[in-house]
Amino acid sequence: MLMALVPLFDENMAVKAYSIFSQKDNYFLNPLMLGTGQNDGAAVVEGLELIEDMGIETVSEDKEIFVPVGNISIFSDVESQCSAPHHRIVFLIDNTIPPVEAYINRLRELKEKGYKLAVRKLAVSDFGNYAEVMKLADYVFLNNKKIAIEKARLYFGKLYPHIKLCAGGIDTMETFEALKETGGYQLYEGEFYRVPVTKGEHVVAPLKVNYIELLNVVNDNDFDLLEAANVIGRDTALTISLLQMVNRMTVNSGITTIRHAAAMLGQKELKKWINTAVANELYADKPSEVTRLSLLRAKFAEGLADAFGMEEKSEELFLLGLFSVLDVVLEKTMEEALQMVMVAGDIRDALTLGKGPYAALYEFMKEYEMAEWQEVSRKLLLGDINVEDIHDAYVEALKWYKQLV
Repeated sequence: MLMALVPLFDENMAVKAYSIFSQKDNYFLNPLMLGTGQNDGAAVVEGLELIEDMGIETVSEDKEIFVPVGNISIFSDVESQCSAPHHRIVFLIDNTIPPVEAYINRLRELKEKGYKLAVRKLAVSDFGNYAEVMKLADYVFLNNKKIAIEKARLYFGKLYPHIKLCAGGIDTMETFEALKETGGYQLYEGEFYRVPVTKGEHVVAPLKVNYIELLNVVNDNDFDLLEAANVIGRDTALTISLLQMVNRMTVNSGITTIRHAAAMLGQKELKKWINTAVANELYADKPSEVTRLSLLRAKFAEGLADAFGMEEKSEELFLLGLFSVLDVVLEKTMEEALQMVMVAGDIRDALTLGKGPYAALYEFMKEYEMAEWQEVSRKLLLGDINVEDIHDAYVEALKWYKQLV
């Protein structure tokens, strides 16, 4: 099963929830899914299956999870499919669920069991028809691109003041700021958080310069352990983190110097630890989701190496994912940001030009995380790639991130 998590932010850019989107099988590989077989398994809520399989703490430690539900699966025994606390699950319904008595009664039952409800993909002309559904809804999604969102905000504020509004389809920070300024929205969704603010002059803080220098040291083909240890020593947080980690790894703990710790790890492991730890520190003044995105992309890209026939390039692919939001972090164009960091030409070409041997994997990864399943399925078919391999790589990235933090 293909799956992706899409974050929902509050006005302070803090992640308050995730939507989990999935697709079972590859429609291009299984044409029956588009015909008479499209309802096979429709009585199961796929998102709940995934949450139960991974554990809700892997998806998110304490946030609500929005789970799409269909016009058949809404009547399934959702409690037996997922043991997660009911108040953490928000069932996401759309216009495929008609506002008729049987469905309204079912929605009422789910509310009585402690689940929450969210409505999306309704045209303005449908709002009146869904009055009874709206009375039960906790959230409604308003797509900034497709409707007059301000009019919709006023409409819901007047008729359904209990509903929390989610502004969706937000592409830029400017749009986010404008919507935030008007007020009335509790959640925001879109790509805006991963788009760099490049207007005006942005001076890179001295501490970030130190982190970038450390990245350049360890990403040299044959870097010097002592040189890396000296740069680590300039940052207290990195020094403490390194010593704690190495002491946990050793049988006889007692490593007290950075050089000793670096020697214990060796080049390969020190390089991986530094790239991960530095990214965490380098992105510290940005929304937490930027750091999460960077690290998930790094591990996901590494996990995709085998499926894309690049088994020997897993380390480079890890860096590709890690640096894929460097423009957001440094508030510069990607070209300017990568000029500060020593990366291989193939990584640079993929991130700046969309060319080279890593470009296809990078584009696939971005489409996957936005749940663009039709394009993802097409590329899986063309590349003769198994859905299971992609699913496993993504879930492993989620589990790795949870352990990391």
